Amino acid sequence: MSVKKIKENVYYVGAIDWDRKLFDELIPLPYGTSYNSYLIKGSEKIALLDSVDPAMYDTLTGNLKEVGAGKIDYIISHHAEQDHSGSLPELIKAYPQSMIVTNEKCKSFLMDLLLIPEEKFIVINDGDTISLGDKTLQFIFTSWVHWPETMSTYLKEDKILFSCDFFGSHYATDELFVRDENKIYIAAKRYYAEIMMPFRVNIIKNLDRIKDLDIEVIAPSHGPIYGRPGFIVDAYKDWSSDKVKNEVIIPYISMHGSTEKMVEYFSKSLTKKGIKVKVFHLTDSDIGEVAMALVDAATVVIATPTVLAGPHPNTIYAAYLVKALRPKLKFISIIGSYGWGGRTAEILSDMVSSLKAEIIEPVIIKGYPEEADFKMLDELAEKISNKHRENSIKS
Repeated sequence: MSVKKIKENVYYVGAIDWDRKLFDELIPLPYGTSYNSYLIKGSEKIALLDSVDPAMYDTLTGNLKEVGAGKIDYIISHHAEQDHSGSLPELIKAYPQSMIVTNEKCKSFLMDLLLIPEEKFIVINDGDTISLGDKTLQFIFTSWVHWPETMSTYLKEDKILFSCDFFGSHYATDELFVRDENKIYIAAKRYYAEIMMPFRVNIIKNLDRIKDLDIEVIAPSHGPIYGRPGFIVDAYKDWSSDKVKNEVIIPYISMHGSTEKMVEYFSKSLTKKGIKVKVFHLTDSDIGEVAMALVDAATVVIATPTVLAGPHPNTIYAAYLVKALRPKLKFISIIGSYGWGGRTAEILSDMVSSLKAEIIEPVIIKGYPEEADFKMLDELAEKISNKHRENSIKS
């Protein structure tokens, strides 16, 4: 996608990264991504909102030439992470009259990460405005979505919220605006799960901060633009709320079949009680799919064999992921098997103990499951079902 007009004298000038498959050397990108940069031409001044990943710098500068940006007065930096800011050192060389407009925290990060000199900054405070002549930029601090310095910009006259990572999606497309809401819902939910979910409380606060703005368009830093802002705002309200669904997530590993047999039986037992079950084999599961499942689930049950007296390393990673993402889970349990002993349940329980979730007594068996073991799994399924009912968890 080259230059695209959003509204009069407001343009998309960013870059689409169709082939990127991994973000931060951690997050799979099944749909690619984009680095959204926007140019606003006022009657007196011109502002560029964010840059692009350094690998896409030539695309950005080509777009700026296409749109006729012979000068840039202000470069608004919403967030210091390099996919947004990485091209700033080259941009301020190409446009030496430009000044970087950001908050104090972001300024400090950019000086540390990109070695940008202090004299190139204009520091603004929450609620401040900058006039471009016939267009006014208002800055809104939306901290911890997902870094402490993140902010958004509201273009008053055109009623556009440039929200940075807030409301984003890793989704490469030639379409400027969202066309298929079903597709973008999945991509945006995945983005929320992987990046935003640990900051759920902050998201609720920031949703409140923007609720009184008259917003016709939300333009995030990744993915297509929302011409119907209520679609993504309502989704974020749902995902960040305390509401959970009558679902159990089971991430598991099995080395010799014992744990797999337990998972198979336990899943059926839960399903018979009307609980939706999502099972993830950790050897080949996409962590983004696991993260998405955690957005809504009431319960997670980690299933693992015992390796050298402790849980399998893949389930340690799963427990760490659950702890790091801090979903709104209500209950956690553990099932698995061992050969001669170990501390599997204790280790995993300790890992997730900081979450505000009740740990239900694990079921750890010796060897291959027998009739008595299946009975314990039925009892655990019954406990989970009762807990869901007691907490008025809906399907």
